[in-house]
Amino acid sequence: MLDHVSLTVSDLERAERFYDAIFAALGVPKVGSEHADAWIGYGERSDAEHPERSYFSVRLGPQPDDAPRRHCCFKAPSRAAVEAFWHAGLAHGGIDLGAPGLRHYHASYYAAFLFDPDGNRIEAVCHRTDAG
Repeated sequence: MLDHVSLTVSDLERAERFYDAIFAALGVPKVGSEHADAWIGYGERSDAEHPERSYFSVRLGPQPDDAPRRHCCFKAPSRAAVEAFWHAGLAHGGIDLGAPGLRHYHASYYAAFLFDPDGNRIEAVCHRTDAG
């Protein structure tokens, strides 16, 4: 459904350490970082030959407003990747919003929740029934 998503952070270097760590845990490649232009990018950009790709960018901006219901959720290839996401996030300035575990959304919904260092609510989820 989504082609690309961007969010803002108030400290690009701090955010880069955090997002590099969580996306490495999820196996998502970093596609660029240009501090002069105030952005960092992850995933793969869509094009005519690869319209299924998704891209996520982090951009420098004011401290995000408090919006506790707003969040981004990233797909994880396994439950171990969800756990690695959560640990990496905590080790790089994230705040725990829910340790890895099964959730009520469906029988195999395995997720973890964090605030990034700027207060953006993020999640990683694995939907696999075999625990991956």
